[in-house]
Amino acid sequence: MGDRVVHRSGSSRYELVIDGDVAGFAEYRTGDDGVLVFPHTVIDPARRGHGLGAELVAGALDDVRARGATVVPTCWYVAQFIDEHPAYRDLLA
Repeated sequence: MGDRVVHRSGSSRYELVIDGDVAGFAEYRTGDDGVLVFPHTVIDPARRGHGLGAELVAGALDDVRARGATVVPTCWYVAQFIDEHPAYRDLLA
């Protein structure tokens, strides 16, 4: 099956799914202005250290871009990811 990032709009989160299992997720809330605020990102502790957080956040931000939205990264990891990957800075609200 492989890895893929899935948008679960009903749960307000993006999930990284590996071989059918949720390996991590990035929660968000939508502000009144349509901006997505990312307060929390989690990777299964047994799967850490393999770049999965970056894969998850990149997939989520790619989807945000495709939808024409912007973000506020209150999660330290999402903020650091955007800082280290300038191609995503245009998504900052």
